[in-house]
Amino acid sequence: MLAAYAASQSASDPLSGLVVGERPDPEARPGWEVVDLRAAALNHHDVWSLRGVGLPADRLPMVLGCDGAGVDADGNEVIVHAVIPSDGWRGDETLDPRRTLLSELHDGTLAQKVLIPAGNVVPKPASMAWETAACLSTAWLTAYRMLFTNSGVQPGGTVLVQGAGGGVATALIQLGAAAGYRMWATSRDEARGKRALEIGADRVFGSGERLPERVDAVMETVGAATWSHSVNSLRPGGTIVISGATSGDAPAKAELTKIFFKQLRVVGSTMGSREELGQLARFVEQRGIEPVVDSVMPLEQARDGFARMVDGDVFGKVVFTVG
Repeated sequence: MLAAYAASQSASDPLSGLVVGERPDPEARPGWEVVDLRAAALNHHDVWSLRGVGLPADRLPMVLGCDGAGVDADGNEVIVHAVIPSDGWRGDETLDPRRTLLSELHDGTLAQKVLIPAGNVVPKPASMAWETAACLSTAWLTAYRMLFTNSGVQPGGTVLVQGAGGGVATALIQLGAAAGYRMWATSRDEARGKRALEIGADRVFGSGERLPERVDAVMETVGAATWSHSVNSLRPGGTIVISGATSGDAPAKAELTKIFFKQLRVVGSTMGSREELGQLARFVEQRGIEPVVDSVMPLEQARDGFARMVDGDVFGKVVFTVG
């Protein structure tokens, strides 16, 4: 089968280890099934894997990719859930300390076929485009849990998204606007700020800019560079939901005094459950949401999509079509 996989790793030149070529077809085994993919999407996780972060070298070659949608052995159209629990785990798979994502221990979705646990699929709504379905498994699921499970914000509340442009940030803006939140965003780039307004943000501010009023919750994926601004932007009793730290996890000022004095909540959030993925798919269908797609290209051109992400020239999702 055709696949985009990591053959080697380099922190300074991640594309040097990327190969788009043939890999053995996966074979079904008890409790696991093969999904024939129709579309898959790229995440920063895939670039980090090529840089050698989170993927041990002794597991190479590894097919990359966490997002995907396709057809199962019974002909059902499905969305792949990327969180793989350890054997015997029961309950929320994101709480399993031994959980992995596709492409960390098991081959991922940037391929014509993927082998996954039989329980790791949710039905794809019949009217949903493959490109939309392929966007939901990682960044969109992360955003869904951040907003609707962990923020505690009611419709009509105000939510600040730090760093407009990335897959999680665009998903947060689109989901929040559809749910009746007033969505604010920050951006270092004027063009990205304008795009954020086009997809549902109520207002956009420069990075670190003082806000006209404090917000109910901050969605934090940037980390050290925006942490102090996130704390200072919250109303008393407000919530920071953090799912990433792309600028580092050691802020110059932890702002601990403000956190306890203002009784702020800091909630860690990682991915989401299979049930939440199903809820997300239904919500996207019901509200007619079309995820922001930066570009669509055949899997054969995966290197071009990776290059766009490495260069930082992406707004929304990069989607690969298969077959």
